[in-house]
Amino acid sequence: MRFCNGCGTYLREMKGGLWCPKCKKLIPRNGVVVPRGVERSDLTAIHVVDSSKADYVKVSRMCPKCGNSEAYRRFSRISGEHAGVRRERTVEHFTCTKCSHSWAKTS
Repeated sequence: MRFCNGCGTYLREMKGGLWCPKCKKLIPRNGVVVPRGVERSDLTAIHVVDSSKADYVKVSRMCPKCGNSEAYRRFSRISGEHAGVRRERTVEHFTCTKCSHSWAKTS
């Protein structure tokens, strides 16, 4: 989806390029269209923050992927109902300290 630089209207595709119905401009196909209000200086870096491993407990558990003997452990609870019977279970999640491979064990 492309928009006009002048008025921000949605550009329609035509044989000769992209046409703005409001400004009555035809932009050739090989031209670059930048949406209104977005400039290169407005772009900022996006930082992805991983959850802190300090909150997890280190345990002795063999990684199925790389064979490392240490992993971080955390727990989560799953609850549900089937045929009128309520069931709750705990899931033990592991993350390898070396390769970051994750796996789970239900109980």
